Parts: sequence; C-alpha cells; structure tokens
Amino acid sequence: MKGVKPLIIAGIVAASAAVHANDLNKVIDKSSEITKSAAQSQTKIDKIADSMQGRLQQFKTLNKEIDGLAVYNAQLTKQLNNQIAEMQSMNLSMDQVSIIERQITPLMMRMITGLEQFVLLDVPFLKDEREKRLTSLKAMMERADITSSEKFRRVLEAYQVEVDYGRTIEAYSALLEVDGKEREVDFLRIGRLELIYLTRDSKLAGSWDTQTKTFAALPDSTISQINKGLRIARKQLAPDMLTLPVHAAR
Repeated sequence: MKGVKPLIIAGIVAASAAVHANDLNKVIDKSSEITKSAAQSQTKIDKIADSMQGRLQQFKTLNKEIDGLAVYNAQLTKQLNNQIAEMQSMNLSMDQVSIIERQITPLMMRMITGLEQFVLLDVPFLKDEREKRLTSLKAMMERADITSSEKFRRVLEAYQVEVDYGRTIEAYSALLEVDGKEREVDFLRIGRLELIYLTRDSKLAGSWDTQTKTFAALPDSTISQINKGLRIARKQLAPDMLTLPVHAAR
C-alpha cells in the first residue's frame, strides 16, 4: 500500500493540474475576450471623442460666426439709424423748402409789380429794353421748369440792372417824335439825373422834364456840351466836366 500512495498523489496532482490548466485557459480566453471587447469599446470611445471634438470645433466656429454677425448687425443697425436720421432731416429740410417756396412766389410777384410801376414812373430811357425785361420776368414766373431759386435770382438781377442805371452814363440811338415827326436821335443818359436827346443833324435837342412828363427843347448853346457828353459816354473822350440843364432834379 505504501507504494500506491505516490501514484495516487501524482495522479491527483496531475488531475489537479489538468483542471487548473483548463480553468486557466478559460480565464485566458475570457481575458482575451475582455481585452478584445475593451479594445472595441476604446475604439468606439475614440470615435465618440473625435466626434465630440469635431462638434466642439464646429461650436467654436459657429460662436465666432455668431460674434462676427453680431458685430456686423450692430454696425448695420448704426448705419441704418444714421440713414433714418438723415432722411428725417432731409424731409424736414424739404418741408422748410416747400414753405419758403410758397412764401417766396408771392414775394417775387410783388417785386415784379413794384419794378414795373417804378419803370413806368421813371425817366423813360431804354423804354423797349426795360419793358421787354419785365415781360420776360412775368413769363418766367409761369414756367414750371425753372426753379424758385433761379426765378428769384433773375428778379434780383433785374433790380440790380435798374440800380446800376442810376450810377452810369450811357449813349444810345432810338426813334423819337420831335415836332410831330418821328426821327432817329442820339440819347445821352446821365444816371437818372438827366435824359437828353440830340437829332442826328445836331440841330435840335431836348431833355426830359419830370414835371410835365415830356421832352422840353434845349437852346442851341447846349448842343456842343451834349455832343461832348455823347463822346464821353461812348468812351471817345476822357471824363470831363459838363455844363447841362437838369430838368430831372426839379
């Protein structure tokens, strides 16, 4: 019996080793499966992490775009508000212009009427030219293609022309009825102080009398001075002293 025990023990050990080897293989197989599963899980985790990183980057990019749009929108809003304010200012200015235009048109009409009356009562020099200017102003006021500012400029220009007549000397030719006969004469205008005529043959002369509203004959002694005045007005002589009767000052 003593010789049998080692064999039994050895068999038990061998059997135990076989059992342990089988268990170990199972553990190893299980561990391999776990490792493989863990690797697969890690791969999934890596993919999820990569996806999250991509989404995070997209989020950051979108945030930057949103910030940029916010700045752009703020700038655009500011520009829009400025344009609205400018348009409101323009509308106000246009309203003011409309008011001024409504007021200035009657003013211009009164100015033209006043100028017409002034010319009618004034010394009758350049009668056709001045009447033509007034007719042109009246026709202008009826035209819609001329701005109010341009109309006003032309009315003021007509007034300035009349003002200038009072401080200039001028010689011009025109027809005048003398002794019941229409004749061509030379006129000498000295401001608004005197309007004198002289026939082309230098035989008849006269000056405008503001009281009688007619031309009164001048003596022959004044003809030389009248001729001198005509030459000065035509810049044929240097300015010099003239001795002439003054009817317009009465």
